[in-house]
Amino acid sequence: MSKVYFSTWNGELVNNVNKPHDEWQESAYNLPAQYDSHRDSKAFIGWDGVSLFSDDVDVIRLAMEYAAQYQEYSEACGRCAPGRWGGRILYDQLDKIARGEGSVSDLNHLKEIGKSMQITSKCEIGKTVPNPILDLMHHFEDEFMACINEQKPSKHYHQSVGYIAKITAPCTDACPAHVDIPAYIEGVRDLRFDDSLLATRQTMPLAHVCGRVCPHPCEEACRRTNLDEPISIMALKRLGADWETDHGYGFFHPMEKKPSTGKKVAVIGAGPAGLTTAYYLAAEGVEVDVYEELPVLGGEVAVGVPEYRMPIGKYNQDIECVRDMGVNFLVNRKITADDMRKFESEYDATMVATGTRISKKVYCDNERFEIKGYWSAIEMLDQINLWDKYGIGEAVDLTGKTVVCVGGGFTSMDVVRCAIRANAKKVYMIYRRDEKTIIRNTTYEEYHEAVEEGVEFLFHSAVAKMNDEEDVLKSLLVDKFELVPDPNGGRAELVKVEGESYVIETDFLIPAVSQAADLKLLPEEWEIEKTSWGTIKTNGKDYMTSKKGIFTSGDCEYGPMTIVNAVGQAKRASSVMSRYLHNGEITLSDDEIMEDHLRKLHVYNKKEKIKGWLPGLPREYSEVLDVDVRKDNNKEVNLGFTQEQALSEAERCMRCYYIAMVAV
Repeated sequence: MSKVYFSTWNGELVNNVNKPHDEWQESAYNLPAQYDSHRDSKAFIGWDGVSLFSDDVDVIRLAMEYAAQYQEYSEACGRCAPGRWGGRILYDQLDKIARGEGSVSDLNHLKEIGKSMQITSKCEIGKTVPNPILDLMHHFEDEFMACINEQKPSKHYHQSVGYIAKITAPCTDACPAHVDIPAYIEGVRDLRFDDSLLATRQTMPLAHVCGRVCPHPCEEACRRTNLDEPISIMALKRLGADWETDHGYGFFHPMEKKPSTGKKVAVIGAGPAGLTTAYYLAAEGVEVDVYEELPVLGGEVAVGVPEYRMPIGKYNQDIECVRDMGVNFLVNRKITADDMRKFESEYDATMVATGTRISKKVYCDNERFEIKGYWSAIEMLDQINLWDKYGIGEAVDLTGKTVVCVGGGFTSMDVVRCAIRANAKKVYMIYRRDEKTIIRNTTYEEYHEAVEEGVEFLFHSAVAKMNDEEDVLKSLLVDKFELVPDPNGGRAELVKVEGESYVIETDFLIPAVSQAADLKLLPEEWEIEKTSWGTIKTNGKDYMTSKKGIFTSGDCEYGPMTIVNAVGQAKRASSVMSRYLHNGEITLSDDEIMEDHLRKLHVYNKKEKIKGWLPGLPREYSEVLDVDVRKDNNKEVNLGFTQEQALSEAERCMRCYYIAMVAV
């Protein structure tokens, strides 16, 4: 809720004009009335209306500056005359009125052009830019007419006012890495896969990875959903990366590496967060050393995500792209507290991105690590993937064995599907919640592929006790639960069903309920703050820890998260670190501040009625290996789009760019 002077945001009219400030009505929306810790906003203007937080706003110049922002983006598409030329007319006529040279016919022309753009523009940026401008002309017509009749400049036309703008899209806003999704889809549509890949790598260096194993929250915020089905955004992302790799091109970097700054940074961990930090810092001319405890690079994606989901040859291309930016990697280097003390003098800053590689317990009776058959998910996946991908260690053979995994996320899915491929006789997954929740935690495809391969899911269940004979696991006692509605309308409670417990004979219990961070590398005397979850505490915005110069991102900061979340955090952290190395200060850029405001405001409106587009265009689905072909090997399951499918799917994109702007 924000106290406003005037607002038309999302159809809500709040008009406090001529009212005392203490009587101002609040808006129902989380509008950016305070821009940052030391600046208030005077106004916010965007695709869905305009909000004024002060009675001292030059609404004519506000409209003009918003139209000016559109000039920067109007040629990006260039596919329709209303968008290409209409925006220029909006700006020219508003500037004419604002400088005191306008006429009534100019005002009428503005209204005409604005309404025409709303109806005839092909993409959302052209359709929506006129919205707040028309609102201002309607509700503040007397101010426009005063400038016209008196032939005088608008009240702040010659004053210095800050106008900060950002282009976004619902899908981009929902992406933790804020990838310019419409741009890379447009690259596919134009068969310019280099442009597509360059758009991705602006904020996401791991294009192969996030084109395959991303949970794609962007698709939950795709406006196409309001019309028929969301666009297959993740499947389109991998096309540019595959094109680069399959044709043997060099790496398409979206930026040129800057000259050396003379600064050095240590990155602890070569997983997605560490790789991302290293890539963008190196691009800024920073010397980066990445230390990895494992004998291989890539972190949990390398040793945790199976080959059939993320082929290591493709992932290695992402890693080589980072190396190509000049990053130095050191493997088999477990960093200790003594190392960290040395780093304090050897490096200008340090990024801790060690992930969470300690499997948490199930917390059942008789749960003991010494019981043979009790095997953590991290250890199991390490052994399988180090052998399957690198030939390190020994193969896992589960022939004739029964495997029970406890979990409900991506790690547990990897465990059970790897167990199938290791020839287990029977594989169960025990989960306290229901099918709908497990799909929400992972993906529809991941769950149903596991079912096809023979995994049996036991929902509303939990392991109560491990039964062993002389420290050898024999069976599990499993309790059954049911959801009992709250009579007061609150969240339903999970309640044990008495008399419904049952026993499963098994050879292995593999807990995959969650992971914890190993933070013994942090010197105790540094007293770095931790969260209640045992991770490293930051404010969640700049990723600086409580000790100056020590940053953190990814799982060890937030707890087990998705790859794209880790990448998004690390991209922000690298930006903050770059400025810190330059001036010793911790700051966010205007682009990052605006990202945070828009995330709170919610760019995607699931109740919006989409007009002007043909509904019913079917979503394309990638070809998937038949279950009998895939379940006993590590061939990649998802084969990706054909060119025809890719073009068809890219054509469904409505190019939903929006512009938001704050006056400070």
